[in-house]
Amino acid sequence: MSVNTFGRLLRFTTWGESHGPALGAVVDGCPPGLALTEGDLQPFLDARRPGQSKFTTQRKEPDQVRILSGVFEGRTTGTPISLMIENVDQRSKDYSEVAKAYRPGHADYAYDAKYGFRDYRGGGRSSARETAARVAAGGVARLVIPEVSIHAYVSEVGGDPIEPANFDAAEIARNPFFCPDAAAAARWAERIEAVRKAGSSIGAVVECVATGVPAGWGAPLYGKLDADLASAMMGINAVKGVEIGDGFAAARLSGEENADPMRPGDGAPAFESNHAGGVAGGISTGQPVVVRVAFKPTSSILTPQPTVTRANDNGEHAATELFTKGRHDPCVGIRGAPVVAAMMALVLADHKLLHRGQCG
Repeated sequence: MSVNTFGRLLRFTTWGESHGPALGAVVDGCPPGLALTEGDLQPFLDARRPGQSKFTTQRKEPDQVRILSGVFEGRTTGTPISLMIENVDQRSKDYSEVAKAYRPGHADYAYDAKYGFRDYRGGGRSSARETAARVAAGGVARLVIPEVSIHAYVSEVGGDPIEPANFDAAEIARNPFFCPDAAAAARWAERIEAVRKAGSSIGAVVECVATGVPAGWGAPLYGKLDADLASAMMGINAVKGVEIGDGFAAARLSGEENADPMRPGDGAPAFESNHAGGVAGGISTGQPVVVRVAFKPTSSILTPQPTVTRANDNGEHAATELFTKGRHDPCVGIRGAPVVAAMMALVLADHKLLHRGQCG
């Protein structure tokens, strides 16, 4: 069984590899009659596109999306929407050594153990390149939830967090780190540049906030909104942790501290805090939905690491050292912000349609 599809009513399937001729997504279940052109999707892909600063991989990909089906005369038809993005700047020769040995921290060995065969060129499906297809699909999902506003930003790099008092939403688009804190962005520039020159990498945390989500989306017990968000975010390559609302910090609070007190509001309760991250019992409360996603350091680095070769005909591995040639992100979490926002949109759009299907 190959699991490359996500969602229930709004379903998307991604296809393609890092160094194949193209990659893309098929989005099924999108309601008909929504205005959609390639120009509507391109800004999201441009935000994720590599090679835009010295702080990301220098692979030069235009990431121009093509709509191959599901749209007629500028409107969705209700049939599957096929999206394609060509790969134009592959350097597969950079991975000749990876074909013989496994990169520590990467999915090389796990893929080989499962399939007995792997696409070593850039990691194939395990590459962050696959996320371009998710971003394109997320652009379609946003059409389904026009009432929702989604903002994703990097809140921490290498253990250095932003200062909440310095938060400026306008700053996110002014620096290459999707950072809302100008002072933190300046620190990160020095840190990531040093890491890049050293041939190493560091991790990051991306926070995503969706406002305008009405109360009632999600379902108990096995269709929880927060459970699907966690699954969607954990499915992103290089993600190792997800928090909803206060997340792990909630375990260090008392019941009084963790509660979100309510007062009478204008037609709905007014909450005095949002420790729950906008979800209670798996159902949205009408508050902002808040998710934090932890990205590990990029596994493809220039620092030699102890590893083993692929097994020979006798099933034996040999000890060796490996460093990865090529062009890689010193901090892959930086470009993770558009991907996290896309997955938020895809989950929320799916749950809107599920809610409408059950409750009208």
